[in-house]
Amino acid sequence: MSDSPHRPLPAGLRPETLAVRAALPPSQHGENSEGLFLTTAYIQPDAETSAQKFSNSEDFTYSRTSNPTVRSLEARLAALEGTEAAIATSTGMSAILLLAMGTLKAGDHVVCSRSVFGSTINLFAKEFGKFGVETSFVSQTDLAEWQAAVRPTTRLFFAETPTNPLTEVCDIRALADLAHAAGALLAVDNTYSTPALQCPAALGADVVMHSATKYMDGQGRVMAGALCGSNALIRDVFGPTLRTVGMTLSPFNAWVVLKGLETLSLRMKAHSQQALAVARWLETRPEVARVYYPSLPSHPQHELAMRQQSGQGGAVLSFDVRAETPDAARAAAFHVINSTRVLSIATNLGDTKSIITHPATTSHGRLTEAQRQAAGVGQGLIRLSVGLEHVDDICDDLDRGLSTLHTR
Repeated sequence: MSDSPHRPLPAGLRPETLAVRAALPPSQHGENSEGLFLTTAYIQPDAETSAQKFSNSEDFTYSRTSNPTVRSLEARLAALEGTEAAIATSTGMSAILLLAMGTLKAGDHVVCSRSVFGSTINLFAKEFGKFGVETSFVSQTDLAEWQAAVRPTTRLFFAETPTNPLTEVCDIRALADLAHAAGALLAVDNTYSTPALQCPAALGADVVMHSATKYMDGQGRVMAGALCGSNALIRDVFGPTLRTVGMTLSPFNAWVVLKGLETLSLRMKAHSQQALAVARWLETRPEVARVYYPSLPSHPQHELAMRQQSGQGGAVLSFDVRAETPDAARAAAFHVINSTRVLSIATNLGDTKSIITHPATTSHGRLTEAQRQAAGVGQGLIRLSVGLEHVDDICDDLDRGLSTLHTR
């Protein structure tokens, strides 16, 4: 059996090409689609080779520490984000856990946007707090608050841009400058935009975090997460931690996400076009008090978002239904959601199917009311992950509830 031909990729390839081609070389069989290696262990020819490989974290020995399919995903993701390396994890939240376990210790301090995903707030505020790591939550968009929160023990800035669910956009380059001046790292959750629209490392971020469960898979099939950054961080800091604690991504999930990345650029452009059309339609509705979407000129960070996100707004928008009281707002939001017949009522996002949810009782439901208010998540807020159905069918489905709000 002859070895399969392998031609190294040339330098300077564009993201769309890297999303299809960047991976480990094919096996001796010459497969064109990356192989799925469902194995826990790897046979060694002798004890001496086994000893040598176990001393080198780059070699394949046991799939908790390394797997060819997972390694291909990591290579492709690093290529797309423009970083030296990437490390895959079992979920997006486990990626944040790995970030903290690798970079923080008792007595350290974190500055974090108060507008991030609800579980991220709980992870920093509650779980890390148990181990002596303190977190200050600040405005997503007010650089003065970030600066004022810095302490001598500050080791990490953490931001999500755009945020879930209000799509607030932070100035990545400005935050990177503040973090580095304080001797801290900047980590950016790039789940919403993905590298198809935005590359935080190019703007100064030290670590780029992903919930690959969302748009990288793209069809709501598997859970996955990742961190992207320098070799010094990924291989020397996060790698040893992952090998010890085992928040490893399964080969099958890695393979699904690897295939999802091949269409990421096409999907994100289509999602963004669809979402903008829906957002514009919602702004015309008298039942809607406000629409949150970065591509709208009414968005407070519209110009910044267009610069950072390749002129695209992404797939997620939120809107407030008009109501006089919180109770009335919640009832109105529930009515709009329950009236849909096409949209999926679920808490995920990033699917080809449009998904509608009520953040105050789902993604941010475990926060206190004070935390929800600080994050701007009211009872009348509805989040919509715009899928790839016909845009008129999406709007018609929303209209079923909006047009009957006052006839309930």
